[in-house]
Amino acid sequence: MNDARDEIKARISIEDLAGEYLELKRTGRNFKALSPWTNERTPSFIISPDKQIWHDFSSGKGGDIFGFIMEVEGMNFREALEFLARKAGVEIETFDSKRSREISEKKERLRKILQISANFYQHMLVRNKEALNYVFKNRKLSKEIVQEFKIGFAPNTQKMLTNFLLKKGFAMSDIRDAGLLNRFGGDIFRNRMVIALQDSGGSPVGFTGRIIKDEPNAPKYLNTPQTLLYDKSSNIFGLSQAKNEIRKAGFVVVVEGNMDVISSHQAGVKNVVATAGTAMTVHHLKALGRFSNDVRLCFDSDQAGISATERAISLGQQAGVELSIITLNQSAGEAKDPDELIQKDLELWKDSISKPQPAIEWIFDQYEKRLNIATAVGKKEFSTIALKLVENLNDPVEKDFYIEQISKRIGISKTTLLGKFDEKPRPVKPKRRIKIEKTDEKFVDEYIYEDDLLALAIKEQKLAEMLSELQDNILHDKQRNQILQILKSNNLDLLKNFDDYVKILLLKADERLGNIKGSATDEMKRLIHKIKTQNLQERKINLQEQLEEAEIQGDENLKMKILIEIMQLNKELNSGKR
Repeated sequence: MNDARDEIKARISIEDLAGEYLELKRTGRNFKALSPWTNERTPSFIISPDKQIWHDFSSGKGGDIFGFIMEVEGMNFREALEFLARKAGVEIETFDSKRSREISEKKERLRKILQISANFYQHMLVRNKEALNYVFKNRKLSKEIVQEFKIGFAPNTQKMLTNFLLKKGFAMSDIRDAGLLNRFGGDIFRNRMVIALQDSGGSPVGFTGRIIKDEPNAPKYLNTPQTLLYDKSSNIFGLSQAKNEIRKAGFVVVVEGNMDVISSHQAGVKNVVATAGTAMTVHHLKALGRFSNDVRLCFDSDQAGISATERAISLGQQAGVELSIITLNQSAGEAKDPDELIQKDLELWKDSISKPQPAIEWIFDQYEKRLNIATAVGKKEFSTIALKLVENLNDPVEKDFYIEQISKRIGISKTTLLGKFDEKPRPVKPKRRIKIEKTDEKFVDEYIYEDDLLALAIKEQKLAEMLSELQDNILHDKQRNQILQILKSNNLDLLKNFDDYVKILLLKADERLGNIKGSATDEMKRLIHKIKTQNLQERKINLQEQLEEAEIQGDENLKMKILIEIMQLNKELNSGKR
């Protein structure tokens, strides 16, 4: 691939992309849809998977995946390129040498800032007695774990870190882009225990700060905002420390809090990570899946935890991982999270993670506790929720197993449940909103027969020699005339310069040329005659306008000259000759 556009096109098909916005129906080799830009009843939006191009006949719009996103999302080309690059997982900078250098240099400066900041916070921890007490006495952390997770302390000052970095020669803009400034230009972290958020190689990409004493108006945790280095949708807390242990254990435990991870690692259970205070994404699960397909979630059993698990099941299907749920062993007294359970009894934590429950069964249990399944209403509610989960499973054996489970739980036959399952409308993937207003106005290309002529000459190249009958610049736009010249000169390699335009041209002509009566040669003759006739008629109209001007000016000589030309045109029109 010679540029980012080619790489993105290789990863995203126009039919898949448009299918996120429109209801597509296959018609032969192509797809059709109702136009997103006009109010129509008959589909005129056509997609050619072979050519990877689309055209909307009702509005006259057309193009490739980039043109589609520019139209439906209201973006310029650069915005569309970046949007699709993110979707395809393509690093644009890799293909842009100048920009690549700039981005690479920027990232390197930010890495230096964050590493120096991590050292600064650790140095500040040693100097603050209150912070030392909190970290080592309250939290009972060891010196080794403090070093491993780069735990430090942000002093309760306005700009101490900022001024320190400025003196080191860093620009204010880079300090801000590293996520270290608040909206007033001061230090974002103050009077907090600070823990480094690290990439998979162990380098700091950001920080999370926890208050060390209760402050009513302050959030308990504060994270670095999204930056060039820190992406909260994909960063996994503790992964750099846990990845080798995950491979050894054969499974990974995902907890909700960073301190749960740190406590577990300190206790020797090191195949534990967290999503750093953000909702789990498919990116998180795919990243974990590279180390193990056995992903065990330790979420709260409140409604938020249930909802998070339901979302995770769907994401797990996409990521190709097996999800199960860990329930904390409460035999030593209630523990609200892994950190608290570890402090009470490490063996109970080990016991908990060794006995996971399949995620769907865990959700069944939670709803069974909340609903009165002894009643008809409870059975109906439970079966609706449960079947919704089961219908999204890919494996038919797994589906059948869980339908059997539902049947046993609520005392309703599998036949009845399967009937309800079959009655459920197939889930329709929600289409993305298109940021445009529809119109009743239709685009009419009155010169579309010119496209038919060019398309026919490209498809049936032996007919291209017939185009010599047409004079230069006889068609109605610049690109059509340029393609006509290429076909007349038989230098077809030059068509590569108009690749997208030619693809659209062929797509537009496909259906019309597929319905022609007679031979391709006869159709070419008809189109050439139509173009020549149209040209003569337009020249005649132009001469008639000039004749009116000559009459107004009283220029008899010019009038006579124009009349002779009009008479000649009439002869040509009547005879059907040039």
